[in-house]
Amino acid sequence: MRYDSITEAIGNTPLVRIDPAVHGLRNIDLYAKLEMLNPFGSVKDRAAWHMLRPGLAGAVERDEQVVELSSGNTAKALATLAGMHGLRFKSVTNRMRVPEIKELLLLLGAEIEELPGRSECLDPTDTDDPLTLFHRAVSQEGSDYLHTDQYFNHRNTEAHVTGTGPEIVKDLDGRAPDWFIACVGTAGSSTGVARVLREHDPRVRVVGLVAHKSDFIPGIRTLDEVHEVGLFDPDTYDSIEAVGADEAIDGMLTLNRRCGLLAGPTSGAAYLGAVRHLRAFDAELTERATAVFIACDRVESYLSYVRQRRPELLGGAPRRNAPDSLTPDELAAAPSIEVAEARDWIERARPLVVDLRGPRAFATLHIEGAVNIVDDLFEQLVSGGLPFGKRQPVLLTCPVGERSARFAALLTRMGHADVRSLSGGIIAWRDAGAPLVRD
Repeated sequence: MRYDSITEAIGNTPLVRIDPAVHGLRNIDLYAKLEMLNPFGSVKDRAAWHMLRPGLAGAVERDEQVVELSSGNTAKALATLAGMHGLRFKSVTNRMRVPEIKELLLLLGAEIEELPGRSECLDPTDTDDPLTLFHRAVSQEGSDYLHTDQYFNHRNTEAHVTGTGPEIVKDLDGRAPDWFIACVGTAGSSTGVARVLREHDPRVRVVGLVAHKSDFIPGIRTLDEVHEVGLFDPDTYDSIEAVGADEAIDGMLTLNRRCGLLAGPTSGAAYLGAVRHLRAFDAELTERATAVFIACDRVESYLSYVRQRRPELLGGAPRRNAPDSLTPDELAAAPSIEVAEARDWIERARPLVVDLRGPRAFATLHIEGAVNIVDDLFEQLVSGGLPFGKRQPVLLTCPVGERSARFAALLTRMGHADVRSLSGGIIAWRDAGAPLVRD
């Protein structure tokens, strides 16, 4: 097999059957579509090349800079492809959350710009958000950028209509699977593949997997976040189900240790979410069925992610007081406070206001007098015990009140007497017209 360019090696990834002894399904054959074996390491290689290619010649002629709002695999693929054609690449994001990806982008010569967005993801309806303003500026004709625009560019979806979907059908001997399970990030792969499979068999059931609210799994959005993505169409999916970070790591370990697939936590979430969903149908089947999930990318880029959440897997001591150890009942009982009541409480009790957002978002706008402790750092502090006195009034804030609620529930379990989460977060505070200050 010989190619003239590495771009010719994008696609045609294997479809590998998962040993039934591993997943335990008796009547369903489960297959992994190994997008991790694309040349730059992920499913995003297809979309990146498909989105970049039409404007490439003009960008080279005008020496434009390729730009994308990405802090992950799309940025990695675009940085590589841009460099191959003598172009510069800029990754714009609110916050780089995976150190290995950031270091690799720098190694590839990428420019990284972390704009002070108000939340961790692009909200196209927030016209005052710097991230949204930048998105609009680079999308206009006549800008100095080639903006691939993965969240709204339909060529993202088309890459899977012309490639991934037909490959699955071909490898299943011309049949569509009974189930297709995919994690939802930009929604490009799940939407494109689902379209092709349903053209072959309208009975195909499509399951979209999102991250639990306030949880972080690389490459997957929460249900609230995914509605901000231009390519997302809820009608694509027969069901949308949530997975947690711990589940993603458990699934990843199974793929790594039992299946020989060096896939990352996103793939682990897809595998575990698939098995969990399929178990509800397995015993009732009278004929053999088939299911496919996408193994999105490789594990090597996420060792720091694993170390932070499960240090014992890498020789460290197990975490104590972990937010993801909370039960559903504890989460439901998380102490929260509405904006109007919070303003009165701040005036009367002078609680310590802790803002869990990234430093750029905090610098843009925050509650006067608040201290900024990024959620990852706050989690490390809490793992060592209560970071302040049990009777110190504390108000926790985050973008929409989900992450802060989880920490409020955890601190309550640990014995803190007066901690509350701002319901709706900084977004609700802003929408209520409550005062915010900027650094």
